[in-house]
Amino acid sequence: MKGTDIAVSRDHRFSIGVERDGGRFYLSIPVSNRLVDYEEHYEISQAEFDLYRQDLSTALLLVDQCRRRQADSRLMTPPGADRGVAT
Repeated sequence: MKGTDIAVSRDHRFSIGVERDGGRFYLSIPVSNRLVDYEEHYEISQAEFDLYRQDLSTALLLVDQCRRRQADSRLMTPPGADRGVAT
């Protein structure tokens, strides 16, 4: 997935952005497995994107759910066999 990050929270380690090809909106968090560091992308609605863009702190509940794997239904790419752990 190729995306363009629009806003980044360095303190809370997440970003929001727009997929380049499909135009879908996402929230991403960094994860690591034993081989590589990468990002998981979770689809968000345009309304969520607009809200989070105005105030990134409003996304923290979803960020926490993503880190606890409670928002997996929103994953834009299914995880592999060696799924990483949120960092």
